[in-house]
Amino acid sequence: MAHKKTGIFKRAWIEIDLDALAHNVHDIKSKIQSGCDIMAVIKADAYGHGVGRVAERLVREGISTFAVATLSEGAEVREYAPESDILVLGYTHPADAKHLVKYRLAQLASDAVHARALDETGHKISIHVAIDTGMHRLGVEPMHFSDIESIYKSRNLTVVGTATHLASPDSLAESDIEFTELQMERFITVVQRLRDKGYDVGKLHTQSSYAIYNHPDIDCDYVRPGIMLYGVHSQDDDTKVSTDLRPVLSLKALIAQVRQIDKGESVSYGRIYTAKTPIMLATVSIGYADGIPRNLTGHDGMCIVNGRKVPIIGRVCMDMLMLDVTGAGEVKAGDIATFIGKVGDIEIRCEELADCAGTITNEILCRLGARLPRIYTEKSTEEEFVRQRL
Repeated sequence: MAHKKTGIFKRAWIEIDLDALAHNVHDIKSKIQSGCDIMAVIKADAYGHGVGRVAERLVREGISTFAVATLSEGAEVREYAPESDILVLGYTHPADAKHLVKYRLAQLASDAVHARALDETGHKISIHVAIDTGMHRLGVEPMHFSDIESIYKSRNLTVVGTATHLASPDSLAESDIEFTELQMERFITVVQRLRDKGYDVGKLHTQSSYAIYNHPDIDCDYVRPGIMLYGVHSQDDDTKVSTDLRPVLSLKALIAQVRQIDKGESVSYGRIYTAKTPIMLATVSIGYADGIPRNLTGHDGMCIVNGRKVPIIGRVCMDMLMLDVTGAGEVKAGDIATFIGKVGDIEIRCEELADCAGTITNEILCRLGARLPRIYTEKSTEEEFVRQRL
């Protein structure tokens, strides 16, 4: 029988600060245009943070519109946000259109073919129309205006929004800024042409996380914050408008064993690490099955133990990894190793870990294993409490 009490078999876990999430919501609100609302992107289990508790807290913070990637994600979010608007950004097969209706989900029409197939199901579906202004992932290009127009003429589809996705809003390079401006020009031209022909384009939305902080003057009905909602950038980079974001997630694990390894002894699979001097070796109960990138091997300062940054040595295993804790003071089994988070004045940010792994924070957070329990903290108006759930 599965246990549902966090901490009974705690070996590695994630801590989620819901107050930091609320703080980030208000920072985003302070940067967007008056009259613009937040469409919170909580796909991929809220970027690994746990969609249920995240959705509940966001509703309490006044968020009433959400975006997910899949139909199944939308159905799950509906449980936690019964009165909210929920948009499915990814492809939904027309055979599943009845579930869009059942869970009261809006669907992004990826192109005219997709819209036509949804329309032919006979189900009354709310849709957002994707305009491809240069990302070339989903949507209809402006040059195919008749295809765009055909979607608005659908018998069974009600257009409640029109959107595009910006390809490089994270870059402050002049050429990328110019391309973003070109995308917006294309989008507004299409929208105006539709309006001139009498179509209701619904709510407009174009800005993901970086566009909120790099292109704050864009005036739409929604912004779509994803990664920055959770207090991190995709990578360690600057934004045009300063952010006051707080990381929501910390990643920790227990040390299982500490012992001395003599000079010349190798550690872990493949014997890629050999001790040049005697070291204190700590084995930690977390591995790549939990989401630790396997290529973090050999990077200095990727874990905090006893208030010191220490290196991962030897290959990361599926369920364990090894640290060189020489010089970290008295370390023993049961001590906590922190891979993302802050301990006193020492911090490892997700951006730092992602950079060492050669990826972005989005991937690091989304790959954190389902077997890691999430421990949620927040403050009420009268007392601080901790609610825990596997």
